[in-house]
Amino acid sequence: MERKEIMAELEKIFAEALQEEQVTLTDETTAADVEGWDSVSNMIIISEVERHFGLKLKLREIIRMKNVGALCDLIVEKTNK
Repeated sequence: MERKEIMAELEKIFAEALQEEQVTLTDETTAADVEGWDSVSNMIIISEVERHFGLKLKLREIIRMKNVGALCDLIVEKTNK
């Protein structure tokens, strides 16, 4: 799966988790940039990412992520193994 496709899927996941019609993400997007993205919605997002992409994220991987780009990179890495 290509990075562009993953980012499009992440936008859908974020929109659903945040109960928004549409969410626009960039590599630099962080929780501070998105209204409603708090610790609870973050858990929902991570859970939905794991389910959607069929992978498991380790706690240390989650903690290291600084922005959506890092999440996207991790998904690319794990899905291309």
